[in-house]
Amino acid sequence: MSTPPLLVIAHGSRDPRHAATVHALTRRVAAARPGLRVDTAFLDFNAPSVPQAVSRLAADGVRDAVALPLLLTRAFHAKTDIPAVLRESTAALPSLRLHTADVLGPAPLLTAALERRLSEAGLRPGDRPSTGVVLASAGSTDPEASAVIAAIAREWRHTGWCAVRPAFASASLPRTEDAVRALRAEGVRRIAVAPYVIAPGFLPDRIARGAREAGADVLAPVLGAAPEVVALLLRRYGQALRPAAGQLLSA
Repeated sequence: MSTPPLLVIAHGSRDPRHAATVHALTRRVAAARPGLRVDTAFLDFNAPSVPQAVSRLAADGVRDAVALPLLLTRAFHAKTDIPAVLRESTAALPSLRLHTADVLGPAPLLTAALERRLSEAGLRPGDRPSTGVVLASAGSTDPEASAVIAAIAREWRHTGWCAVRPAFASASLPRTEDAVRALRAEGVRRIAVAPYVIAPGFLPDRIARGAREAGADVLAPVLGAAPEVVALLLRRYGQALRPAAGQLLSA
């Protein structure tokens, strides 16, 4: 196979919207790069599992592939879970070489996707100076991941928003509703919540519930299959292959 396949590894969820959104995203990635095989696997709850997807690649005669974690920060899943399951999955498959791509964030393309979703939710360019944004992520016990979200919020603030504050659905504080109320207490006229998550599920629902309960004026959709996310997946795929380009060509 001349073009190494892309294996997108998502977290998985009991919520059927999660897998449906991930599959919609991977279909758009495949459509954007004709000739590229794009497979999907899940760490939990959904099928195929990572071992099942890796075994399928090997059974189809694939010798090189890129495994891409569908994650926005380098937290526990990226640092521990995915490397471990990939090592276990390939241990008995010496003919298959997996190149692991970096996580998606942080990246300007993700900020552009957030902007797109806010626009789709009704914000206009002229609303920016009077609007405070709550950048609401799933949350992590990893301090590196929390620091990244805070840094994204600080940088995004410099693009003209009245304010941008980080919030977390789990593990860290503040919660979405607390960040919305804090902005309101500061006199911010319009408050928008931008979920920094790929697909629907338990934690994104918690973000949405907090936004509604605290009276946010705008709630953007999840990032999903936004064109910027599609472009970023393909960029990470290409970056994963660059260091081994000579090896791949000789395989």
